[in-house]
Amino acid sequence: MSQTQHDRSQAERERLERINSRTGRNMPQAVATGTILVILVVASIVFVRSVFVMLCIVFMVLALWELRVDFATAGIRIPVVALWCGAVFTLALTYFYPRHVAGQAIGVMTSILLAVIFASMQRRTHVRVSDAVAKKLATARLDAPADVLGGTVVHDAMTHIGASVFAVMYVIFLASFIVLPLTMGHPVAHAFMIVFLPALGDIGGLFFGAAFGKHKLSPRISPKKSWEGLFGSVLFSLIGAMCIGLGTYSLEEFSRNWWVLAILGAMVGVTGLFGDLCASMIKRDLGIKDMGHLLRGHGGVLDRVDSILISAPFVTFVIAVGAL
Repeated sequence: MSQTQHDRSQAERERLERINSRTGRNMPQAVATGTILVILVVASIVFVRSVFVMLCIVFMVLALWELRVDFATAGIRIPVVALWCGAVFTLALTYFYPRHVAGQAIGVMTSILLAVIFASMQRRTHVRVSDAVAKKLATARLDAPADVLGGTVVHDAMTHIGASVFAVMYVIFLASFIVLPLTMGHPVAHAFMIVFLPALGDIGGLFFGAAFGKHKLSPRISPKKSWEGLFGSVLFSLIGAMCIGLGTYSLEEFSRNWWVLAILGAMVGVTGLFGDLCASMIKRDLGIKDMGHLLRGHGGVLDRVDSILISAPFVTFVIAVGAL
């Protein structure tokens, strides 16, 4: 390799390192993982929507495992098997039961009941959880409180129960709103809105934050978030909503509902960022850097779907009220 080629390669690596540093993730891995997920999700939405529901269930099962390990780093135990059963039951009932909202309510209440019962029982920590916690602690934040890391604090039963109910509401309940819009008028359009608008907002926030970010949005919770990134999130989500409407609605429907789509896109830009901040608060309180490491370049499943989960109820509400 010539000196010129070596210098170019070195300059390219340094540029990539700067981008990774500003965005807080490995961008080549993030792009590759994101591309694979997009292809998988789009194919399932367009061709077999029941497969998309199954994908949602798989992702929520993985997310609950990550949350189990994350809480265990602070000595908090949630009954992951019971929560898995609740997730499968709730999402399947929401989609397949003819009275979809009733199915959602029954599933969530059953999940809470299972969580409370099994969280109140004394159980020994499984060796796989202990191994996962050890790996998690190896990458924990150095500024995390010493009594949090390693779960040295002894919690009472109500703490475990409260955390388990939180897991139901944060993962299972919110995830049911990803499935519910598939049972309404334009299921393909609704699925694209639920999944891709928060993702587009994330991309817009990353791009504008990396390129123009100077004014920090919330330095204590998430130092990399900026007001410029928020603008990018809203802009990309708004454009995405209009494109989804043009691509899936008739011209008559689009001309009648374009303003609802515009409101929806702008709203998701804000709620998606709020979802990121909520996840950052959880990680900060637990003293961890990422929710997990299952998705290369994105951290864990919860790191990828946090904005989707928070946005889903708002998107469902706008779809229902706006008759989209």
